Amino acid sequence: MTKIIRIGIDTSKSVFQVHGVDAAEQPVLRRQLRRRQVLEFFAKLEPTKVGLEACGASHYWARELIALGHQAVLLPPQYVKAYVKRNKNDAADAEAICEAMSRPTMRFVPVKTAQQQADLMLVGIREALIRRRTQLTNTIRGYAAEFGLIAAKGLDKIGPLLARIATEERLPVSARELFAGLGDEYDRLKSQLRAIESKLMAWHRCNELSRRLAEVPSIGPIGATLAVMKVPDPRAFRRGRDFAAWLGVTPKDHSTAGKTRLGVITRAGDETLRSILISGAMAEIKQVGRPGSKPRSPWLVELVRRKEPKLAAVALANKNARVLWKLMVSGERYNAARYRSPPRPATATTREGRGAALRKAPRRAPRSHHGKSQQTATMTRNP
Repeated sequence: MTKIIRIGIDTSKSVFQVHGVDAAEQPVLRRQLRRRQVLEFFAKLEPTKVGLEACGASHYWARELIALGHQAVLLPPQYVKAYVKRNKNDAADAEAICEAMSRPTMRFVPVKTAQQQADLMLVGIREALIRRRTQLTNTIRGYAAEFGLIAAKGLDKIGPLLARIATEERLPVSARELFAGLGDEYDRLKSQLRAIESKLMAWHRCNELSRRLAEVPSIGPIGATLAVMKVPDPRAFRRGRDFAAWLGVTPKDHSTAGKTRLGVITRAGDETLRSILISGAMAEIKQVGRPGSKPRSPWLVELVRRKEPKLAAVALANKNARVLWKLMVSGERYNAARYRSPPRPATATTREGRGAALRKAPRRAPRSHHGKSQQTATMTRNP
């Protein structure tokens, strides 16, 4: 049998499409497998390189293939899409995966262990509970407003609102019973959320890297645990800017013909970690200039003075992402003096620099109605 050097697998819930090529890059394996046949099929093959699109279940299959002696790699789906020739089907997707994984510049997703995926469940369940809590509180407020009962914003206002509803005699009995059920569900959500957050904090206290990352201003325990869980191999990035670009806090590039045109941030990568970094940056920016607050870096003070709060928050999140990558790779502790940037100098590209340049520039000679300066017009008339 011809030796297979590379196999691409298009996974699904129950049907798996396999595409393999030989040393001459000729297809020698095209087969559809059921879920129960996958491990049995690969157990009979010689060890080879197997590629899958990165998704929730792909880490499990990668671990199983590695246990059978194969070299399993995970590819980002957006990088595979460019190699689909024409029609979209399972066979074309498997062939595209097999082709994409052969590129020397292709980037791969690190395979997570079972424990790393279990740790990420804490973050996912916490997010789901917070979304459900927001949905439930909006439901309570909305129905209460229909009966003329209004409450101010904030989670601390839900308890008093439910107490008012329970004692409101004008409400129908059926409505009070339904509100009581919503209140019981709200109490259960709060207790579940406290339990999840206590487990998350226990994980943070037991992880040395997470404790070091939490020392960075505006990061905190939640951002630190997310960074450690979401980035199992920080050395997969060559530099801090690549890590920030992976998070999606760098601008889109639309440059062409030597003209640099940068747009809004890409919002690529992990949405949860990016939102936590930006939220922490917003909280840090709100403290700049407040009476009694600790002094901030001159770079941040100057940035807040020049830019809108949201733009400054994205810039601070970008900087913090690079700092996090450096701390994860080097094993160092956060040193405020080292990562404190000096204030931006006044150059021709800043507002202050443009004003200074205009003040220093020599005044141009007044122009005549013919479009020439008066001096030039006079020399023309009197040679």
